Amino acid sequence: MPIYEYEHIKEPCSFGQIFEKKQSIHDEPLTQCPKCFNPVRKRISRVGINISKTNAEIRDLGFTKLIKRDDGVYENVTRRQGESRYMEAGKPETLPDFSKTIS
Repeated sequence: MPIYEYEHIKEPCSFGQIFEKKQSIHDEPLTQCPKCFNPVRKRISRVGINISKTNAEIRDLGFTKLIKRDDGVYENVTRRQGESRYMEAGKPETLPDFSKTIS
């Protein structure tokens, strides 16, 4: 079940200014605090997604991973055959070949 964040519009109660509530995705958003019954609004919160993939797996999924090595220099750690290892600013020939991944 997802956890949603709500913020008190007026004075906070013992839940705090912002509190979390576990709800079904089908539940209606809260309009009042379940503790003090003051008005609340639903907040848009960040979602943390952790996808632990190797560089080879990232490449095989069609993505390109660039790591900054210097000012204007990036290493393409997911390079494919025929691609440059380093991408340099101002040198279009060092750009990854996206035609291999975008159809």
